[in-house]
Amino acid sequence: MAAPVSLYTAKTQLSRLVDRAAAGEEIVIAKSGRPMARLVAYRSRTKPRTLGGYEGKIKMRKGFDSLPVDVTRVFAGETE
Repeated sequence: MAAPVSLYTAKTQLSRLVDRAAAGEEIVIAKSGRPMARLVAYRSRTKPRTLGGYEGKIKMRKGFDSLPVDVTRVFAGETE
């Protein structure tokens, strides 16, 4: 790993640093000599997520989303 880049250098040379990161280099940005952040290449998903992969695998019990009467009354604004 290369030596950390100062925050000032990162601000003044951001475009170059982004190009280096896009090429595969990991850039560590330091503030007052302490590493604070990493600049790495963005990797998009190669395979889009598939929706609905759990059909038939999960079962919900009847009334799973029912609330007790006292809780329902609170949400309805009833005090007693």
